[in-house]
Amino acid sequence: MVDWSARQYLKFEDERTRPPCDLLAQVPSQRPRRVVDLGCGPANSTELLVERFPQSEVIGLDSSPDMLCKARERLPRHKFIEADIAGWSPQPGTDLLFSNATFQWVPDHPRQLLRLLETLPAGGVLAVQMPDNSHEPANALQAEVAASGPWARDLTSAVPRSNLLPPEAYYDLLKPSCAQLEIWHSIYNHAMATPQAIVEWFKGSSLQPYLTLLDGPVREQFLCAYAERVVAAYKPRTDGKVLLRFPRLFIVAVR
Repeated sequence: MVDWSARQYLKFEDERTRPPCDLLAQVPSQRPRRVVDLGCGPANSTELLVERFPQSEVIGLDSSPDMLCKARERLPRHKFIEADIAGWSPQPGTDLLFSNATFQWVPDHPRQLLRLLETLPAGGVLAVQMPDNSHEPANALQAEVAASGPWARDLTSAVPRSNLLPPEAYYDLLKPSCAQLEIWHSIYNHAMATPQAIVEWFKGSSLQPYLTLLDGPVREQFLCAYAERVVAAYKPRTDGKVLLRFPRLFIVAVR
């Protein structure tokens, strides 16, 4: 089981918090009774929800003990739950389910999205953002390196995140169960100091399923091989920085 590192994730807190800000800006104005941040991580997104809905009960949920430890330090007056989204259902009175960069890790996530949407009352909102970058070089190279080195046998049990469906598939799945549905893509171009910064970024996310299966020197060899491929794929711009292209899919469904 992967336990995400809050410290590693927060190395790029500003960049990682931009998508939940953009998602939250499209959530219809309302005063929800209860808000649940699904996959809250270290509570950077939960904090946004607390600020937006100060009169609401805001709860964070995550499966990572390390993330929840950091979340409780950040927002000690709020409730955080350790749970697997796939086996969790909201309590009655929950009007907003919010999720930033989590459902791509949930098995059969389209079915889970529909299940959770249908638990909401009329007017309830499911707001979700998922990275749609599996075909970007930084992500595609992870699987290539994992399959090509002396560590390949150790990584056969790694479970990388699933690819997303096209927008029309989510629309057809969710629209019959909601009154309003908005789906869009945004592409972020993050200016990273060096290609090594890209490696550090993904050490806090999609590299985790591989890194948790490797120890010591082999782990470092894997990272070095990946870093070499990243350097070749991402060329410096005029100021020496490299641009990390990062497409993300957004869904706001109103029950």
